[in-house]
Amino acid sequence: MNWVVCALPVLLVTIARCAPKCELADQARGLCKVEATEQDTSLTDEDETPFAMLKFKYHSYLEMKRLLKQTASVCASISTLYTIGRSFEGKDLYVIEFSNNPGEHELLEPEFKYIANMHGNEALGRELLIYLAQYLCSEYLSGNQRIQTLINNTRIHLLPSMNPDGFEIASEEGPGYNGWASGRSNSQSIDLNRNFPDLTTVFYQERRKRGGQIDHIPIPRSYWNGKVAPETRAVIKWMKKIPFVLSASLHGGDLVASYPFDLSRLPEEDKFYSPTPDDQMFKMLAKTYADAHPVMSDTTDERCGGNFANKEGIINGAQWYSFAGGMQDFNYLHTNCFETTLELGCDKFPPEDELHREWQENKEALLTYIEMVHRGIKGIVKDDRGRGIRRAQIKVRGIRHNIHSVTNGEYWRLLPPGTHFVSAYARGHTRVLKRIYLPAKMEGAGRVDFVLRRLEPDIDFEVFEDGMDELDLMEHLERTGDEDEEYSSSRQEKPWWWPFFSTLGTNSPDWLLRDN
Repeated sequence: MNWVVCALPVLLVTIARCAPKCELADQARGLCKVEATEQDTSLTDEDETPFAMLKFKYHSYLEMKRLLKQTASVCASISTLYTIGRSFEGKDLYVIEFSNNPGEHELLEPEFKYIANMHGNEALGRELLIYLAQYLCSEYLSGNQRIQTLINNTRIHLLPSMNPDGFEIASEEGPGYNGWASGRSNSQSIDLNRNFPDLTTVFYQERRKRGGQIDHIPIPRSYWNGKVAPETRAVIKWMKKIPFVLSASLHGGDLVASYPFDLSRLPEEDKFYSPTPDDQMFKMLAKTYADAHPVMSDTTDERCGGNFANKEGIINGAQWYSFAGGMQDFNYLHTNCFETTLELGCDKFPPEDELHREWQENKEALLTYIEMVHRGIKGIVKDDRGRGIRRAQIKVRGIRHNIHSVTNGEYWRLLPPGTHFVSAYARGHTRVLKRIYLPAKMEGAGRVDFVLRRLEPDIDFEVFEDGMDELDLMEHLERTGDEDEEYSSSRQEKPWWWPFFSTLGTNSPDWLLRDN
């Protein structure tokens, strides 16, 4: 087993041992906050010193859980632990968060997330996020200025294991011996990276239409009639609750940074370059990780078989191989979040004696990629009375993909360096256009606010949002306690003959329920 000493006072070990006894907190904003308990921190002597040194080993589900809780306890001033749901077998999906105000969104502070172990047998990313959590905690408390600046200005969420059930299956074979597919899927035999709504096909259809909706595409109601894994649903709800700006999913099997789209715009042709409207920005994001990794961007054939030696370690997903239902496409087309997929090595489940080297090769890349969340512009969209406007559209000339403002009118727009013409528009308000220039070496996002004059000040346009998908609608009804008439009719008690149509695999015949 490899060990690396972290710059953290030994006093913290004592603090971790004496963590106050507490219970699970009430649900916060729909996400269950978790604090350490006396039972959870009563570890063996070997397990009580994770902050004196990093242990480069694979952690079982219980070991991961205890270590994350202890990390959140030691760094309680900048960290909190919560769950976003449970796996099919009932394991909590733990997320550890780092910010200077943990558990709360701060005005104009961008939200970032890393997700690992989506495929249960791709275990390296899982361990890297466990190490990263300990590293952020120890370095912040030891006075590392870079880490303090990052955490004080960013809300960072780490989900080390999206598929803990699959990992348990893969770990039974052990590192270095795991098969290519054993443990890849969840316990329902669902590949989670094929289980998200296929909005890319919708995008290709809508972009040909005048005025077609090609961003913030609603989830089709038919999606929920299919087999949706609880892990997938949990992540979708998580995305909807937190206004993530940037994300990456950690995988294994090759050494490359992949970016959307994953689904080819010509379904009959595999390996066909299929860019998003933000292709330049996505290339920049992928190259940021690859360039910070000493091997990923290597142009020699020695790097993981040399599959991407002539591409500088980055590739468009569909140009590699095409598939539907991927998480990075869904992030881009349903939310404001930009996501890439990081393939961390040829070996999906490398031996433990390689974990130290893998951490050293990925540490700087992991940090540099998080810092990219501060590129582009950010600001607040308000009306002429000083009130923030939610769901205002932020448009960039030449990029057919809009970002929407969130609560309080905040927005973040990732953009490459250069001159951009940016406009803000909201229903019932004037449109405002601004010319901005982003220098190549600019540090931090530029602040660009908009004030929109209200055309009809006596009308409230936020009572009921257009474009709600079924999950949005269900949550809206939970908040208001009222049911939309059309939606209510679709949920009424079904007649005796209803199951017959379901067995035929046809669309639900709601029209038969209507009064003639």
